[in-house]
Amino acid sequence: MVRIRLARRGRKKKPLYDVVVADQKAPRDGRFIEKIGTYNPHTVPATIVLDEERALKWVLNGAQPTDTVRAMLSYRGVMFRKHLEIGVRKGAITEEQATQKFEEWKSNKDAKVTARMDKLSSDKEAAKKARLDAEAQVNAKRAEALKKKQEEAAKAAEAENADAEGEEGGDAEATAETNEAENAE
Repeated sequence: MVRIRLARRGRKKKPLYDVVVADQKAPRDGRFIEKIGTYNPHTVPATIVLDEERALKWVLNGAQPTDTVRAMLSYRGVMFRKHLEIGVRKGAITEEQATQKFEEWKSNKDAKVTARMDKLSSDKEAAKKARLDAEAQVNAKRAEALKKKQEEAAKAAEAENADAEGEEGGDAEATAETNEAENAE
C-alpha cells in the first residue's frame, strides 16, 4: 500500500519534515517514491510547502495519508478538492461549480489565516508595549527614589556642616573666654 507520510530530517530537537509518497513497508526516513513537500512545525503557524497537484493526484490514485499529513492536506484544501473531484466524476456537480466552491473555500481560509496572523502580531506588539510601559514606570520610581535619597544626603550634609560651623563658633567663644581669663590673671 502506498502512503503519504512525513520523513524526518533536520537536527537534534529541531526536526523538519519532508512530505513523501512511500511504500508502507519502507523505513520512515528511507526509500520513497516521490517528495511532494516540506513541513516545518517550529514556525507560527506551521510552514507547509506542498505541491498540491501532485498530492491530489496521489490521493485520487489511492495513496493513504497518515493522520498528520491528512490534517495538512485538509488545511491546504487537497482533501476538499478530492471530495469535489469525486462529485464531478459522479456527475453530482459540474467542473465550474467545483472550481467556484473551492475558490470560495480557499478565500475564506486565507482570510482566517491572515486574521490569525494579524491578531498574533498585534498581541505581540501590545505585549511589548505593555512591557516597555511597565519598565518605564519602574525606572521612573527608581529615579524618584534616587533623587529623594540624594536630597536627603544633601540635607544631612548641610546639617552636618551647620553643626560643624556651630561647634567651631562655640570653640571660638570658648577660646576667647579662656584667653580673657588668662589675661586677667
